[in-house]
Amino acid sequence: MTNLLHRHLIDMTLTVDFAGMVSIGQTPAGMRRIAPVTGGHFTGERLNGTVLPGGNDWVINRHDGVMAIDVRLTLKTNDGALIYLAYQGRFLANADAMARFAKGEALDASEYSLAISAKFECGDARYSWLNNVVAVGTGERTASGPIYSIFEIG
Repeated sequence: MTNLLHRHLIDMTLTVDFAGMVSIGQTPAGMRRIAPVTGGHFTGERLNGTVLPGGNDWVINRHDGVMAIDVRLTLKTNDGALIYLAYQGRFLANADAMARFAKGEALDASEYSLAISAKFECGDARYSWLNNVVAVGTGERTASGPIYSIFEIG
């Protein structure tokens, strides 16, 4: 097999309260912080709706310079279904770009890579197909939060 079969699932824009970020401090894993996700929206051919407030991004700035992310969200489709979305990934840039990013400077998308693997869970029969989706995505960081393109694999 030489091609990875994939299908666009959603584009998702998150609103993150960076000012409300809580710093746990330096841990053995790295600098641990928790950023509240206050909302957002998602659009796709089969899935559209809003990101409900109450999610969080558990961030670790590791000792090797990589920022590891662990995000958990509740999505609400336009027709009322609730979906749990959890994804993990990493924000990767060279040391200079990461230092500027840590000071709050915006980076050009060409200076970093933001990649995730995602898992969906849903109890609504209309969206039960999501329970078996293998998904990956790429993202871009904006001043208000990340924007992701997420793809179903296989």
